[in-house]
Amino acid sequence: MNNPSWRKPIGTILILLLTLVWVVLVASLSSMVSTWHIAAQSAFYLVAGIIWILPLKPLLRWMEIGKWRE
Repeated sequence: MNNPSWRKPIGTILILLLTLVWVVLVASLSSMVSTWHIAAQSAFYLVAGIIWILPLKPLLRWMEIGKWRE
């Protein structure tokens, strides 16, 4: 039987923190972005909605196996 790793609760907290920071950052830019053309706004929010996922892969790997890289 595997003992629970301390990395999983710490990683979960880091994921929540990353999400919170990203939401605050994007929300703080919303007054500026709202003056843009609707197509530019859509592109910005599409990219902003996807880009926060990029740091999750190494974080999830670290949570699972304890290494940042393979």
